[in-house]
Amino acid sequence: MVFHTEQIDNEKSTIAIMILAAGASTRMGTPKQLLLYQGRSFLQYITEMAIASVCQPVVVVLGANAEQIHPQIKQLPVRVVQNLDWACGMSSSIKSGLELLNNLPQKIEAVVITLCDQPFVSYQIINQLVDAYYSTKKPIIACEYAGTLGVPALFSQIFFSELAALKETSGAKRVINNNLNEVFSIPFPLGNIDIDTPKDYEQLLSHGLNTQIH
Repeated sequence: MVFHTEQIDNEKSTIAIMILAAGASTRMGTPKQLLLYQGRSFLQYITEMAIASVCQPVVVVLGANAEQIHPQIKQLPVRVVQNLDWACGMSSSIKSGLELLNNLPQKIEAVVITLCDQPFVSYQIINQLVDAYYSTKKPIIACEYAGTLGVPALFSQIFFSELAALKETSGAKRVINNNLNEVFSIPFPLGNIDIDTPKDYEQLLSHGLNTQIH
């Protein structure tokens, strides 16, 4: 299901960004997409970062609690697709987003895949991925943190088929690890901070990491 949402297309841009926000937040006990950060929800925050980046179009994949979550970004210039198979894992959300991109009239050269629970992802980090893609000519640009490579990460269209073939809980990191010779990494030390549990969220707030609740 594709929600009817305002979209502003940039015909000159061929690098899309996909925000995966379909999970049920089981460990959090409440939709973490709606947790407040910087005075707005996690989902609204990362969506605004994506919009501020050089990437277009911006695709948001929703799933669990979609009707509750969608109003957070309803007025933003993004394309929203609902993954009805969200319970099958992250791979199904990647597949849903790629299906939307593959049906667009313009050819998408690459896509940045990111999540909504890494509160320190900024448009600058997203733009660094794109800059590295053009400067290094590597087909995968990943963020490096905590001794690993992960999302946000950019994938050239030559890896779209491999991404679409991921199974169940496998995420984009598997494609990164399967193709390390094709990867260039950029440092993102705060990328290892993701919010999965109430304790994670409490720590984020208690440390005053530029977080405000209104």
